[in-house]
Order: sequence, then structure tokens, then C-alpha cells
Amino acid sequence: MQRRNFLKGSIATSALLVAASAGVLVPKTVLAAWPKDAFAQKSIADGMSKLYGSSAASDVGEDKIKIKAPDIAENGAVVPVTVTVKGIDKVENISIFAGNNATPLAASFQLSEGTLPVVATRIKMGKTANIVAIAHANGKSYRAKKEVKITIGGCGG
Repeated sequence: MQRRNFLKGSIATSALLVAASAGVLVPKTVLAAWPKDAFAQKSIADGMSKLYGSSAASDVGEDKIKIKAPDIAENGAVVPVTVTVKGIDKVENISIFAGNNATPLAASFQLSEGTLPVVATRIKMGKTANIVAIAHANGKSYRAKKEVKITIGGCGG
């Protein structure tokens, strides 16, 4: 039985290698560029400037950009964040910033046309700060924020 599994695996691997070398399988998504300079910035304004060309953003309420994150996070290493954008058409990008981090840009998602503007991730936060969500659509940026308190040592104190 082991020899049969080995042969199946070898044949499958060979077929994938032949397809990849022939150009049938091309990992386009993996080869995409990412905004390295924006992730290296030390402030939210600088990160926004590198991402969008400007740090200007209109403040909107929860009816437009809803940030779902815990009010108090016991472990700053894994803070779950979900951003939902409603009422803003043609959202091209959603970015998440953690205000008091050394490099505040925590995540940036490029959305294809027709994609539902909802993103979810886990971010790392060094200490209590505002999470700022930016939705970029039609050349304009829209901003919402929510404070998340990080407990010391995860003991709730």
C-alpha cells in the first residue's frame, strides 16, 4: 500500500511540475506588490500618505464604517478586528492602523471591483490605543476609529 501511495504522489508532483514549467500554472497573486514603505512609517498620517498620496480623510460614523473589536483585549498579541463598510460605493482599499504601535499600519487590503467591503484579521497592539480603519473609494479616504484597551499581562487589571 505504501508503494502505491508513493507512486500516486510522484505522478501528481510530476504533473504539477510539467504544468508549471509550461506556464499553465502561474502564481500571479503571490507575485503581487505590497506597500512596503507604508508599513515602515512611524505615524498614521505618514502611512496614509504612502498608501493614498494624502493623509486627509473624512470622519464617518458606524453607519458607514463599522469596526468590530473588543473593548478590552486581554492579549495584545492577537486582537481580532473586523471592518465592514456600508454606504460607500466602489471601495478600493481598506486599511487598519493601531495608533500607539511603533509602526501603526497593521493591515491593508486591496479590493477588486464588486468585492463586498468586509475584512477580518488579527492585529498586534503594544498598548491601549485607537484602532483606525480607513476605507478608500473614488479617490477619497473615509475614517472611523475605536479605542481598544490592552490589559497588563492578560489578567484584566
